[in-house]
Amino acid sequence: MKALVDGLGRRALFSLDPETAHGLSIAALKSGLPLARRPLVDPRLATTVAGLTFANPLGMAAGFDKNAEVPDALLRLGFGFAEVGTVTPLPQPGNARPRIFRLIEDEAVINRLGFNNQGHAAAAARLAARARKPGIVGVNIGANKEAEDRIGDYAAGVARFAGLASYLTVNISSPNTPGLRNLQGRGELKTLLQRVGEARASSPAPGIPIFLKIAPDLGEADLDDIALEVTAQGIDGVIVSNTTLSRQGLRSAKRTEAGGLSGKPLFRRSTAVLARMRERLGPKPALIGAGGVDGTEAALEKIRAGADLVQLYTGMIYAGPSLPGAIVAGLARHAEKEGLRSLAELRDSHVAKWLAAPID
Repeated sequence: MKALVDGLGRRALFSLDPETAHGLSIAALKSGLPLARRPLVDPRLATTVAGLTFANPLGMAAGFDKNAEVPDALLRLGFGFAEVGTVTPLPQPGNARPRIFRLIEDEAVINRLGFNNQGHAAAAARLAARARKPGIVGVNIGANKEAEDRIGDYAAGVARFAGLASYLTVNISSPNTPGLRNLQGRGELKTLLQRVGEARASSPAPGIPIFLKIAPDLGEADLDDIALEVTAQGIDGVIVSNTTLSRQGLRSAKRTEAGGLSGKPLFRRSTAVLARMRERLGPKPALIGAGGVDGTEAALEKIRAGADLVQLYTGMIYAGPSLPGAIVAGLARHAEKEGLRSLAELRDSHVAKWLAAPID
């Protein structure tokens, strides 16, 4: 029955342009309608990362709830955590429409949104209103396109949200803000992470975990530099990865649109980069695997490749709101079948396999 409902919902939403469909999805979650079954709770899925205990390792990635409008509704779908944003200090409209494109044949999406959001003040007010509610909600922070001091925008994001979020993500990996990915270079990254660390130390929550979100379009030397600075600056972990500029193997006629590609085609590349970051960072820092997660097996493989936690977004566009609950139930079945006391026992078991996979 749920598959039928999801199928009908997809057909209706796919009859609309993607941005209108996204707005309707947010409205449906705001309405409080029961869009999925009550989420499963299984102690074997609980995961402690960076001092936070997640009910399960599956999260909603940033980009869906840009303005912190529905984090609790997302948690009710079965996610173990939700990440809102990307939020910039000042509101900005983003790039011109159309700016989201479905690649249905590839189960993928290309977007060139450009950090469209309502700004710090709007998101902070909503998060303050839910301050006493349970559930892990992270805030993904970015820089305004026209900012004279982009690093200062990140420091401002830490100062603004440290007392309101469970964790913060420094997003320097979007391909849709010109020059933003330059912050992944070692010199600028060092300065960025130093200022982010200083902002955290002087914030109302000096112990809040901070993650760095990186692109999949990086070479081995780039990954070396990022790992060295993450370690040197005391960053708690890395999210691997954001969208890709690669169009390798795509079939859809819309594959030539400019922007970042997400969805199933990103799985191999992002997972290979994930394993490389685990090799470089060692066992302690947190790694969150994102990119191409569309079912239980994909989520499990991210964990085997080195992830403590897993995120999705595009997969739910194609599978519907029952997907997170289905994945979590599948994770529990796998733990039962394999006699696992904790799903974390799987972590790193396929790192060697993914290290052998090319990232070009």
